[in-house]
Amino acid sequence: MMEAPLEDETPAGALAGIEGLDLGEKLKSSDEAITFMSSIEPAELLKCVFPDSLVTVSEGGRDLGQFSVTVEFARRVQQPCMLLHAQSQGAIDDSPCGTTVTAYITTDLEVLEEDYHEYVKLKGHSLDKRCHMVQHNGQMVIDKVTTVGEETAKENVSYPMSELRGLVTEGSNFLLMRLIALRKKAPEHMTFLSFDQGLHIVHTNFSELGLKQLEVGGETMDVFGLERIVHSVEDSSTTWQCYFLADGHLASRVQVGSPITMKILQLPSQLEKVGFEKIPLVWEEDMQMRSKFLDRKEELKADHASYLRQHPDIRALISDFLQFLLLRKPDDVFQVAREYFLPFASQRLPEPSLEAPSL
Repeated sequence: MMEAPLEDETPAGALAGIEGLDLGEKLKSSDEAITFMSSIEPAELLKCVFPDSLVTVSEGGRDLGQFSVTVEFARRVQQPCMLLHAQSQGAIDDSPCGTTVTAYITTDLEVLEEDYHEYVKLKGHSLDKRCHMVQHNGQMVIDKVTTVGEETAKENVSYPMSELRGLVTEGSNFLLMRLIALRKKAPEHMTFLSFDQGLHIVHTNFSELGLKQLEVGGETMDVFGLERIVHSVEDSSTTWQCYFLADGHLASRVQVGSPITMKILQLPSQLEKVGFEKIPLVWEEDMQMRSKFLDRKEELKADHASYLRQHPDIRALISDFLQFLLLRKPDDVFQVAREYFLPFASQRLPEPSLEAPSL
């Protein structure tokens, strides 16, 4: 999210994430990673249900935008799950940019569906990336659309879910790191599966960075650090370093090699007292809200069509009135409509008397 280009040099250990590909071997998550996922308790997930709100700043301290993550309990196709929504909005070199991730995740961190949108709006040139993945018939189906200027490229791949055990995506990684931070310990050899920019299956590693002190809201706090490395088949790996407060709230987040940092300005307890500015929600880009809108739209269309079928005289009545208007072409349409439909009002049943019945 609001990433800066990394150097071409591949860090030591990056090859470990892609070794075996040339030999046709299938990558797998480590036993430690699978064990961690299967050990998640409902009480732990309950502690993860809260919002995070950070600001994005440049190396020189300039305010570039905002970053937020929310986690809540939800249902998808009648299946209980977690709904995660992460969003960054801002500008780099006065060019608007942002990223939105919405994911439906099971209680053992299996991704049911995820929608990813990234954009950079430059003068006379823009970049727009959209990626949607969803489980369907035992497969993870992924559709990606990349638009650069006027050119659009589409990609589509699918993988058997049996080959994606321990998958961690852009969305589920936020929930995974909250869980690790709340336990305050990352097991060694935490290697999961993920997808790179080319939609190849790659390794992603999580490891501890230990404790350090960070000033938040005028107070010096101990924060717990985690590092996430996402390997790539064709490009250099990407490394993120995140630090968390004791209650699991994200305190800082930075991509190694980038001059941009995301950090919390106030403690969550302080935010609850004074409140904080909410990031405007663009509902068309929110997968959950857009899905509800489309479902409701289809429901209303079906209901209206059913009503018209049951009352065919409505179409004839409206058709006659429109023909009447087009012939008369009146200036005051409302007055003419009142006079036109007045005879129909006289055909209504008499209203019941409002007087109280005599006893």
